[in-house]
Amino acid sequence: MSKHQIHLDINGRAHDASVEGRLTLCDFLRGDAGYTGVHVGCEHGVCGACTVMVDGLAVRSCLMLAVQADGCSVTTVEGLSSGDGALHPVQQTLREEHGLQCGFCTPGVVMTLAALTQGEQKPSSETLINAMSGHICRCTGYQGIRRAALRLAGETLAPVEDHG
Repeated sequence: MSKHQIHLDINGRAHDASVEGRLTLCDFLRGDAGYTGVHVGCEHGVCGACTVMVDGLAVRSCLMLAVQADGCSVTTVEGLSSGDGALHPVQQTLREEHGLQCGFCTPGVVMTLAALTQGEQKPSSETLINAMSGHICRCTGYQGIRRAALRLAGETLAPVEDHG
């Protein structure tokens, strides 16, 4: 199979590689570039675990070929936190709202929320909640993730009334 030269900016670092045309971005990021925060789940774009940002947009990296990312800027979960180890605001909010347990789906959830909340304008809670519908989590029951998404949109869940 023929090889293709690609150049990507991954988390602010230049990466040049020769890859087969059928290599997915997910497999390139994990295997060749060493960014193991990109998780491989379903390999069909359903679970969301492999979500990264490509030129600022959330992308399922199992559905994109590495050659399609040639010339692009790619951000993985490893690229979100600052150099001093402080968590990204999305990561911090998920932590505070108990929106993670085993951590397998967490990088994809974080990357989707980070892509949608970057910039000046806050997305609506509906936008964030709808975006989370593309992520499968088998641990949390989604309530912590939902609380985090609402908080990132500047909203909170209404308190549950005690009818005791």
